[in-house]
Amino acid sequence: MTGTTTTAARKNGRSPEEPEHVLDTAPDPRPGLRAYLEVKRAALLARRQAQRTAPVTEPNRLRARTKAEERSGVRRIRIRHHQILSDSPLDFAGYDLGPASPEIQLGVLSSCLTHVFLIQAADLRIPLDSLEVEVQADQDPRAGEPGFEEVPIYPHNISYTVHITSPAGKERIRELHEAVERKCPIYNLLINPQHITGRVVLTGSPQEI
Repeated sequence: MTGTTTTAARKNGRSPEEPEHVLDTAPDPRPGLRAYLEVKRAALLARRQAQRTAPVTEPNRLRARTKAEERSGVRRIRIRHHQILSDSPLDFAGYDLGPASPEIQLGVLSSCLTHVFLIQAADLRIPLDSLEVEVQADQDPRAGEPGFEEVPIYPHNISYTVHITSPAGKERIRELHEAVERKCPIYNLLINPQHITGRVVLTGSPQEI
């Protein structure tokens, strides 16, 4: 039996005394994000080349439309060919079929931060194995009531935590973080004052309120 083991070990390119580590040579069952970042980098460079070839002459007009469903009040958000359901919890005449609007806003921030981390990691050639962004905020249902007049009605005390697995050093991860905060559209939307206009139109009438 020993002779057979020795022969097999030599065929595998290791000494008879060297233990066999199958898992060390097996394909990684969790390849992580590194392969995707190479694809993302190629797409990023292609987009830059396309913009140099045919420069953008005007901003994109983004659109979202929401309709309250009859009988249920569920809000169906339509963005291009996508749909997102927003709903109230059971104790507020809802069916809990989707997150509430403030929760969606936090989800949008976490999604945008995650995407920009991927973009900047690809651009800066910083390898990532895993990435997850958690966003938290406070929203007080007592806001505006007597004794709570100064409490904001909107989500506040917003914070985010990024969980990264990467072989890169601290300086490179810090460089990545700083680039993300400079370039994340939704992060910068929320930290800067905005001007919003609104109007109401009566259906079937040109009258505007």
